[in-house]
Amino acid sequence: MSNPSTPAATSSQPEQQWGRVLLCGGTDWTRLGKKDKGGKKNQEDGTSTDLLEPHILRSLSNIKAVSIHTSCVGCHCIVLDVDGTAWMFGRNDKSCMGVAGVEEISENEPRRLTAQELGASKATRFVHAACGRNHTLLVGSEGQLWTAGQNHAGQCGHTACPEIQAFKLVNGPKLGGVKEKVVKAAAGITFSVVLTESGKVFAFGSEEKGQLGNGQAGERIVSAGKSAFDFEEEPILVKGLAERKIAQIACGPQHAIALDSDGRVFVWGYNGYCRLGLGNQVDALVPKQVPQFAGPNEITMGAHVVAGPSNSVVIDKQGMYWMAGKWKNTGDGSGGQPFSTFKYIQDIMGCKITHAACGGVTHWALALEDDGIMTIAFGQGALNGELGHGPDQPKSATKPTQNKPLTGVEILQVAGGQNTSFILARPSDKLSDLPRHPYEVNPPDICVVCDQDNGEDDSPLECDKCDYPYHLKCLDPPLDAVPDGEWFCPECEADPGAPVSLDGVRRKPKAKKAKHDDDDASPKPGQKRKGVPQGGAAKRKK
Repeated sequence: MSNPSTPAATSSQPEQQWGRVLLCGGTDWTRLGKKDKGGKKNQEDGTSTDLLEPHILRSLSNIKAVSIHTSCVGCHCIVLDVDGTAWMFGRNDKSCMGVAGVEEISENEPRRLTAQELGASKATRFVHAACGRNHTLLVGSEGQLWTAGQNHAGQCGHTACPEIQAFKLVNGPKLGGVKEKVVKAAAGITFSVVLTESGKVFAFGSEEKGQLGNGQAGERIVSAGKSAFDFEEEPILVKGLAERKIAQIACGPQHAIALDSDGRVFVWGYNGYCRLGLGNQVDALVPKQVPQFAGPNEITMGAHVVAGPSNSVVIDKQGMYWMAGKWKNTGDGSGGQPFSTFKYIQDIMGCKITHAACGGVTHWALALEDDGIMTIAFGQGALNGELGHGPDQPKSATKPTQNKPLTGVEILQVAGGQNTSFILARPSDKLSDLPRHPYEVNPPDICVVCDQDNGEDDSPLECDKCDYPYHLKCLDPPLDAVPDGEWFCPECEADPGAPVSLDGVRRKPKAKKAKHDDDDASPKPGQKRKGVPQGGAAKRKK
């Protein structure tokens, strides 16, 4: 399996992997994590909008997604598709998704954005993205960087101001006066980090806790009992990594981790709970190399790095999963007993891990098995169903646990948000068995073309996105049999990513006269029928 952290393929690489977007956990974006806004009541009074198992996101169910980007400290999400288009939804604090005056963007009506809408050339595509708590970075295929959202500390790479209300092109980064091409981005609460094509790392935003890696913490007293922090409004080179060719970057709330092309791991920033894995709790103002992954044994060097809210994760080249810092509330690995150096998680030491992700309290891993991919999820204190273990299972898990609803589904990537998890999965009959979100969309009861109910012998085919029913012979061109795999109606095919109607109101297709021969009146094996519960296996031809 290819590394999901790599940038989306360019047009010269047509064989990029793609999948469908799933989500589990909280969807009440403006309330998530905010008890003062009724979040706790939302859990207790039976009105919860939490998804306790992975659901196919209807609005993007016919989008070929190649990567998903979110943050362990954020409640918004960016999905990039095969065409390099960005789809975004979630909480929109400080205009972090480039839309002013809107508290949230519904997952049922994601914002669609292309690089051309931001003034880029026709050939430019989005290839990477990053979400901070209240700001967002978009990376273009020509090396451009656009940002939006909170910018009081210059974390958007522009002159400090309360917020950047629409995505704006960053002037930089530059090395020796020459502009570098950005290929990847990462973000924390008040800072951002970008990686360039030449393997150089640049940072901007607040210097607090040394998170820019420039040797300074930037703290100064502004009044009695009040401190402020210096900040950088333009991307500055992280000099401690200048001699290395960096391949991956990741950010937690106030710390960062980088992996070079040889597998060496570097960390810097806030070191509370020993999250940097250096054996102490001293903040690192410049990048420090983690001795455990320095070699010379190549298989014990790093292959993938992840930054969580109070922890860091390294997957080594033999597929071992290593964790440092605080990753649960009690026992070994808690705030009282954090992992001071990177330790392997014993319960999964026998698994070959290929990918990992960290959300607000969640930890995900993909393990390669003989018969496919096993999805592992754990995290103590998960309250919104973001582990996705199912409605009859505990929401929280202190030990690595297989995600049973995803058994048999090939997962390409997991992205952990503060209270929600997002999953990229390859289409299959097993995937189609999963419920869809929203669960109920109130489609018509009869064929939307002919307005006729032809009985059980000619029940209509249902769209996998909108559930609208169509007789096979009412389609243009007509179908002779139920298609294998996914099927989307003409309207959903014509407008991928279109909003999902929750009231059953939609423009009706132009009627088409169809001939119904008696010879074709017998039911087709496995034909989708109106009234079959959501999930696709019962609807689909075997």
